[in-house]
Amino acid sequence: MRLVKTIPLLLSLGVALGSASAFALPNDRDQPIRIQADNAHLDDKQGVATYTGDVIITQGSMMIKGNTVTMTRAANGDIDVVTSVGNLAYFEQQQSAAKPDKMKGWAVTIQYQAQKDTVILTDRAKVENEGNTTEGEKIVYNTKSQVATAGRGGNVTAPRQRIDMVIQPKKKAE
Repeated sequence: MRLVKTIPLLLSLGVALGSASAFALPNDRDQPIRIQADNAHLDDKQGVATYTGDVIITQGSMMIKGNTVTMTRAANGDIDVVTSVGNLAYFEQQQSAAKPDKMKGWAVTIQYQAQKDTVILTDRAKVENEGNTTEGEKIVYNTKSQVATAGRGGNVTAPRQRIDMVIQPKKKAE
């Protein structure tokens, strides 16, 4: 009987994740969402789903991996926040159809704020995009504008005194 009650939550999380990824490739939102995990705990009342054990969530070009992934739903039913924790958690997404390279990010904690088009990577954070890298305690990456801001992260296991960025030169057309 409990499984029947959780089906609406699973469906609403899936539909909402699709609507939240409008900033991704145009056809990402039309792709099915696949969640793979060892265990799942769903709370219909609170609008929270927690997946544990080598979790992989994919939809189109977007992928989130972690040991534990928690998805929360906003009052309107859309996905609000996806938080992935691991050693290291991982996020990737293709930014445009014209550029096949994907933005890739690693950190102990990755928080994807779907409504704000923002990925917050905390603790041993690293972002790669178009050959450029940014490393620091905390990186806030806007997937729509493709802007990364790096700095101190507060509660981290590997404190860093400074950020480290590597910017690759643009390749000249031959």
